[in-house]
Amino acid sequence: MRIALGIEYNGSGFCGWQTQPSGCAVQDALERALAEIAGAKIATVCAGRTDTGVHALAQVVHFDCGAERPGSAWVRGTNALLPAGAAVIWAQPVAAEFHARYSARERCYRYVLFNHPVRPAVNHGRVGWLHLPLAVERMRAGALHLLGKHDFSAFRSAECQAKSPMRELRRLDIRKSGDYVVFELAADAFLHHMVRNIVGCLVYVGKGKRDPVWIASVLAGRDRKLAAPTLDAAGLYLAHVSYDAKWGLPQAARNAWFNE
Repeated sequence: MRIALGIEYNGSGFCGWQTQPSGCAVQDALERALAEIAGAKIATVCAGRTDTGVHALAQVVHFDCGAERPGSAWVRGTNALLPAGAAVIWAQPVAAEFHARYSARERCYRYVLFNHPVRPAVNHGRVGWLHLPLAVERMRAGALHLLGKHDFSAFRSAECQAKSPMRELRRLDIRKSGDYVVFELAADAFLHHMVRNIVGCLVYVGKGKRDPVWIASVLAGRDRKLAAPTLDAAGLYLAHVSYDAKWGLPQAARNAWFNE
């Protein structure tokens, strides 16, 4: 039987999603908990691997299991065994053909930036921070150059293992809410560090260090050295993963504190 799960986690307490020899990853904690419920070793596959310090509001995972358990066991039972910074929010059986990664149609990330002269304290580890004021309209103008299908080599990390740098950026929205600037990006898939590098470049535009058209030249240059530094992982959230309706999965994450 194949089971799909929706998971949220605070990435500041983990060394990323992918399993590590030290057992410090979200995947390690989840598989340990699931194995207790299933009474057997469990191997999970996720929709999108996240780095150390990156959070998830709606990570999607699947695994195969021979043991039959009620849905409450996969949710409440697993949560009783997980660290406080991670929780299963839904679980349901799916067709054997479903794949958390390859069946996904779109992924959506949010970057939350605290834009205030004084660094955050209560939200430390949950937001990025910039002390200089940002011009949202300038950043929106720069973002227009990135929409569509492009070679995003200038925005991928040197460690990126993707076979192709071609990605389709379908949406890039920027809004300001009080002292927070929220960037929301949706694409068919993302390269390693792509979101944090794009937002880093938009911040350069927003604080007046570069003109909006500079974003187009960085994209066309296909050279990571032309772009801005990678922003802090603390502000990044895997917000949503979209699937075809035929899989019958929940399509909405729980409301986050920065949604309004």
